[in-house]
Amino acid sequence: MIRILIVDDERPIATLIRMSLTKAGYTCACAYDGLQAADILEKETFDLILLDIMLPGATGFELMDYIRPLGVPVIFLTAKGAIADRVQGLRMGAEDYIVKPFEIVELLARVEVVLRRYNKLASVIEIGGLSIDTRSMRVTRDGEDIVLTNKEYNLLLLFARNPGAALYRETIYERVWGGDYNAGSRTVDLHIQRLRKKVGWETKLVSVHKVGYRLEADG
Repeated sequence: MIRILIVDDERPIATLIRMSLTKAGYTCACAYDGLQAADILEKETFDLILLDIMLPGATGFELMDYIRPLGVPVIFLTAKGAIADRVQGLRMGAEDYIVKPFEIVELLARVEVVLRRYNKLASVIEIGGLSIDTRSMRVTRDGEDIVLTNKEYNLLLLFARNPGAALYRETIYERVWGGDYNAGSRTVDLHIQRLRKKVGWETKLVSVHKVGYRLEADG
């Protein structure tokens, strides 16, 4: 199980991040100031740290001196968007730098990229009655292979890694097709209709009015 420490003194933001990461299958803990984070890191181990910069007790930059020897990857989450701050964070060893406000889907994608870089992600995802082997790109149900196109597979993976999250059509199109979404396009809807039938998610992959789609899957 991947364990992530969220360090942010804005409790509503920390709670939202924790809930979203938990839905995505991660185990999370929260710290609300720099000293509390240091105390937690003395007693527990984590696979990733999401770290705010402007913290009481000790700033995120100061905490980096403590975290670096532990070898735990860090993503900075902060309202400090100046280029100098980003450069400083990256030079101190952070893997990524996300400026608030941000979309949860973007955060989940960046978390996934960093965990993959450190070979911490499981290669097989079990969800909604499916087994998805991300290395071989093989999808099975009850041991039987399901043949998907590349776009269908990427759609499936997007929802499997964001269960419970309402994904905008614009976000889906950008992540799977790239480029800008045309509001009049039916591309996303048609591909999702086919995907539902192929993987048996007619009742799990639901439409969200005026938004897009959400995967309702309990594993």
